[in-house]
Amino acid sequence: MPVAEASPYPLFGLGVYLDVRLFHWVQLEVEARRLRFNQYDHIYQDNYLAGGRVPICRIWRAGVYGKALGGFSKMQFGGNSDAHGRFTDIAFGGSADIKMTRRVTLRAVDFEYQYWPSSRHSPTLSPYGASVGIAYRLF
Repeated sequence: MPVAEASPYPLFGLGVYLDVRLFHWVQLEVEARRLRFNQYDHIYQDNYLAGGRVPICRIWRAGVYGKALGGFSKMQFGGNSDAHGRFTDIAFGGSADIKMTRRVTLRAVDFEYQYWPSSRHSPTLSPYGASVGIAYRLF
């Protein structure tokens, strides 16, 4: 069984997200992240999640949202190429989006706490992180 090591370095990476507003209270978020920069001992992580997003409040041009997502994550645990796995991922978090123009939005902050339930072959993990980004509205 692979053993998770704590890294003294935070992971950085690239990601994409898609928000779909079906109705005011019914919104969908899909996101994918590859955290491959600033690795310690070849430890990295990829996340692929989808779920619901709920508007909490609107202040000025900023919207604050809460979200609950599910999906899977992949992780390389260290220099040993056999120490890797694919895990069920449940994530809870929130974001603050600031509308800059009609089509451009700044995601000022996006925070997630993830829970990767354990199985008999893998440890329970609870990674968390924050991200920022820019969105372009297509429709």
